[in-house]
Amino acid sequence: MSPTRSSDSRPAAVAGTWYPATAGALARELDGYLASTPTPAPAMLDGSVTAIIAPHAGLMYSGAVAAHAYAVATAIPFELVVLVGPSHYVGFDGVALDDHGAFETPLGPLRLESVCAADLASSAVVEVNRAAHQREHSLELQFPFLKHLLPDAPIVPLVMGFQTAATIAALADALVDSLAERRALLVASTDLAHYVDAERAEALAAPVLGAVRSLDPAAWGAELERYPEADRGRFVACGGGPAVAVMDAARRLGATDGVVLRYGDSGDVSGDKDSVVAYLAAAFGRFSRTVAR
Repeated sequence: MSPTRSSDSRPAAVAGTWYPATAGALARELDGYLASTPTPAPAMLDGSVTAIIAPHAGLMYSGAVAAHAYAVATAIPFELVVLVGPSHYVGFDGVALDDHGAFETPLGPLRLESVCAADLASSAVVEVNRAAHQREHSLELQFPFLKHLLPDAPIVPLVMGFQTAATIAALADALVDSLAERRALLVASTDLAHYVDAERAEALAAPVLGAVRSLDPAAWGAELERYPEADRGRFVACGGGPAVAVMDAARRLGATDGVVLRYGDSGDVSGDKDSVVAYLAAAFGRFSRTVAR
């Protein structure tokens, strides 16, 4: 199904609750997180970054981790950004595209990249479904970083419904077909383990971090398959399906390396290490051996 031509905007659903609702306060918070990130290696700033993974909890909890992912993409002139996140509120098969013409943030709107959106919507796995995006925060938490750092880059927002192996594979295929000739940044939005103690969260994250470092989407996919879908968010990642699809597409689009940029959890901010949500920032591309170790 092709996206409609639309000049209307998706209003921000969680501004003022999950992140500041005013431009000044939001920009200051983002700048604070970005200032704490190390200077990205030159190999990450020469156009070699294909994809990143960033978390989507409330900005005060996950923003410092997410900043590490977005910092590596700051200086690259991407034509567009394609975001893939999980659905937390609506159950459906396949992948939902939001075809609003713009997406509101306190820093100003992001606009839809309609050509890629139409191309993806023509695939068997992607359908226009605004309802799946209406309340969804997994992509909205990425919008402030994108508007702050890549303000002119248009976006294509995708939310994955039931995270079946078939949907993951079909989305990866569609992304590769649509982006083979485009200078695009892929963004996968996911948190890792939920509501376990910090020590267990880190142990549960170990195979995921290993899959990232070896750029092995099949290994992360196998970790997901160890659990029923209802338990994957608690013990692996709520956005594991989007992450695996993005990793697979990035590898097929030329990425040869995966880097864990930052791992952390909500207890780093709250001080409560007995029940945490774990976060990951990662990047995929063609990096020097020093960067990719």
